[in-house]
Amino acid sequence: MNALIKFKSLFILLLLSAVFTSCKKEEVKEIKPLEVSVIEVLQQDVRLESEYTGQTFGQSDIQINPRVDGVIESLNFKEGSIVKKGELLYTINPLQIQTRVSQAQGALAESQASLSKTKSDLNMVEPLAKINALSQRELIAAKEAYNASLARMRASSASLENARIELSYCKITAPITGLIGISKVRIGDYVRPGALSVLNTISDMGDARVRFTVSEQEFLRIFREFNKKDSSLKGVGESVTLKLSDDSIYPQVGKISFADRQIDPSTGAITFEAVFANPDKLLRPGQYVKIGVVSDVRKNVIVIPQRAVIEMQGIYQVYVLGANNKLEMRIITPGPSFKDSYVIEDGLKAGDRIALGGSKLLENGSLIVPKTVNWQPGQADANTAQIK
Repeated sequence: MNALIKFKSLFILLLLSAVFTSCKKEEVKEIKPLEVSVIEVLQQDVRLESEYTGQTFGQSDIQINPRVDGVIESLNFKEGSIVKKGELLYTINPLQIQTRVSQAQGALAESQASLSKTKSDLNMVEPLAKINALSQRELIAAKEAYNASLARMRASSASLENARIELSYCKITAPITGLIGISKVRIGDYVRPGALSVLNTISDMGDARVRFTVSEQEFLRIFREFNKKDSSLKGVGESVTLKLSDDSIYPQVGKISFADRQIDPSTGAITFEAVFANPDKLLRPGQYVKIGVVSDVRKNVIVIPQRAVIEMQGIYQVYVLGANNKLEMRIITPGPSFKDSYVIEDGLKAGDRIALGGSKLLENGSLIVPKTVNWQPGQADANTAQIK
């Protein structure tokens, strides 16, 4: 009997020990509040940019075309180098045209001799006709012969001048100073005049031109806004941004130089051209880039980082820091994008503080330890910002 009582007492002690141990373990596993980065929403004026795809051109892009036919005899430049205006680029074999020059010189000499003879005949006939020693018919014939010789001489002179000009075309020189490209022909190639016969292209790299298109609807909206009295878009054409194909921002700010005279009926868009300084020659003709033009200015709007917004099935939400450091899930209405942020049209007000998110452990009512950080639109990573 005593043994049974002792066994029951030992069992109760073991059971109470297990209960106390379990309670201690539960106390150890108590979850501490998460430390979460929190920012205060910004209220400021924003200049919203529209982005358009454009293509770059040189300040001048001059095609080199042959003006006479013949065989390429020499290339006198280094491809991809800077050439000076007037520098010899190509020579075309001049033998065929030199033959025409010689023929024209012979024809001119012959016509000059004929002119000299008819002039002498006319000088002899005129005084005799005045004293009626010769008939008027003979005088008229002498004048006609002289005039015909004079016309032939002038024609021969023009033919010789034309042949000499064509001979000069056998030496093709640079029309401007600029960067020359890869030659489309080699020594021994036969070329002939024509718009489709392109030997090379020279680009003046002083400034870069970028052409881009704007839809007719967007053009009409911007045009009407721009022409309002005291429009906030005044002067936006003087500060155009450019993004390269690797998404890097080109350091120079450009300006719009002109718009085309018409809407292209095939595309329903109008072409604009912007000019950018190109001191390092980074912009080359043919690059595809993105042009940023301020198309709207909004006053005193709420701005928050895009990374703070949670989107589910078309519903946009943020975690707002409430009383006692508890998070409150709130539905918002985002407007247009601004750099790496959203303009908020409804759901937030000045002074609200929101969590940047980034953790799946957050939920409505979560207790957190807020870590307030500074943030500005365009900031790459708010977590690396200076802590207040």
